[in-house]
Amino acid sequence: MRSIEKLLEIMADLRNPETGCPWDRQQDFSTIAPFTVEEAYEVADAIAREDLDGLRDELGDLLFQVAFYARMAEEQGAFDFEEVAQGICDKMVRRHPHVFGTAEERAKGPANDAWHTIKASERADKDANASAIDGVAQALPALKRAEKLGKRASIVGFDWPDASGPRAKIHEELGELAAAQAAGDAENTMEELGDLLFAVTNLARHLKIDPEQALVAANRKFERRFRSMEQAITGSGQAVSGLDLEILESYWQKAKSS
Repeated sequence: MRSIEKLLEIMADLRNPETGCPWDRQQDFSTIAPFTVEEAYEVADAIAREDLDGLRDELGDLLFQVAFYARMAEEQGAFDFEEVAQGICDKMVRRHPHVFGTAEERAKGPANDAWHTIKASERADKDANASAIDGVAQALPALKRAEKLGKRASIVGFDWPDASGPRAKIHEELGELAAAQAAGDAENTMEELGDLLFAVTNLARHLKIDPEQALVAANRKFERRFRSMEQAITGSGQAVSGLDLEILESYWQKAKSS
């Protein structure tokens, strides 16, 4: 805890109106937000690289972001770091009755979808007229937001019973995309492509696969195979850009099988 106190002291010094850092004093919530997103991605990257030393450093950078927001809020009389920490403590206890609840609640053990049910109850307590999809952050990457919207709709019963539903929807959206493209309607083509991507995220959800992680893996696989194809072509004394698609496809198939 002393390290946390030291961090908060450093943050207060950086924001000191008279002796603080000019850059830090000029920042507000909106200017810091992009840095927070960047730091979160750097945490994920360190995990993907299995770099624990890097992960420690990146988590520190992310924690600094929290201290920065809390300090700016404290200056406005809104809340402070202690309230942020207490709020998440209260929330975790409330959302884990099978761990922190009564003896009866602990005996029942974790229930399927209990987390989402409790969150829905919390939203309803704040606003009786709240939508089931309220609170899905607009700033989320589109793929993750689509997944969350589908999950929220599922909680209130708006969902297919199994994966055959989203599979059929994907085929339907493919047909609508082809029709829009054939009609030369660029705006509708983009809309139908969006519907197709949304349907794919719903299929991923039913298959219990994180679509973001699936796409990350696909990107890595494509990159690995493409680089292998490039190396094979340049090793044969040819330039990639000078070959026709048929020849490139033959090299691609070799890269896939290697």
